Amino acid sequence: MRILLVKTSSLGDVIHNLPVVSDIRQHFPEAVIDWCVEESFAAIPRLHPDVEQVIPVALRRWRRNLFKAQTWREIGVCRQALQGEYYAAVIDTQGLLKSAYLAGRARGPRAGYAADSIREPIAAGLYDRRFSVSRDLHAVVRNRQLAAAALGYELASAVDYGIAVAPAKFDWLPDSPYVVLLTATSRDDKLWPDEHWLALGQALHARGLRAVLPGGTQPERERAARLVAGIPGALAAPPLTIPDLAAVLAGARAAVGVDTGLSHLAVALKVPTVALYTATDPGLTGVLGAGFYRNLGGRAQIPEVSAVLAELQPVLA
Repeated sequence: MRILLVKTSSLGDVIHNLPVVSDIRQHFPEAVIDWCVEESFAAIPRLHPDVEQVIPVALRRWRRNLFKAQTWREIGVCRQALQGEYYAAVIDTQGLLKSAYLAGRARGPRAGYAADSIREPIAAGLYDRRFSVSRDLHAVVRNRQLAAAALGYELASAVDYGIAVAPAKFDWLPDSPYVVLLTATSRDDKLWPDEHWLALGQALHARGLRAVLPGGTQPERERAARLVAGIPGALAAPPLTIPDLAAVLAGARAAVGVDTGLSHLAVALKVPTVALYTATDPGLTGVLGAGFYRNLGGRAQIPEVSAVLAELQPVLA
């Protein structure tokens, strides 16, 4: 039995879909699982050993370059990949018109959310089978419930992201214990104040722990450099690929991060994690896993440094 999962973006959403792979293989050990995903996030499903083929798409980039021949060649390659196998089920856990369109390009019966369960109800009309799943559930739970309904099994096990990465061995990374501080996110209202990061980093240093601050974009690297200047022993990580960043996280004593996909990656890797929320509801999209994790804050709430340190105490002692 071959199954295609369609979950294209964003980083956190793609990570939230990893437990679906683990669930399917638990109930159907012989299943072969493919995954259609945005090229920027293709490294995430590749971390799961039970994903056979990753089919990358580039909808964001293609829209900006519709009049280029290279774009249409890439679209043709993607179409061939989607039609290269016949699937026993094509499951779109994204629930958007663009993902439903991609699911429709694959060969096999399509399953997705019913119109009452998704942000773009028109997408439900493109599925052969539709399932109502409460929008009040956590995103991980919604993905798992949809796949379980589509394939006819009951969910009984705990969340299993199914990924494991060896800790990194980079020349720039300290041999001493370190905590990864994930300071960057997609929206300014999700940021934690700089003075809080500085106080947290200084408190970690006093406990014999170095702070490692990754940054992807130029503004993120500038923020990391600014914070590192005020935290003794702290390091600003060089630009990293997702697999390299996963390896850095895997070797950390703990991670503290704002509302970003990288906080979810830390939890998926079973790294003790404290996630900080200032503008969104962690009940729906907070970190969720099987190891040590905590969600602090919420809409219009700014977690205190003392609260973060209190939550970290069991793993830093």
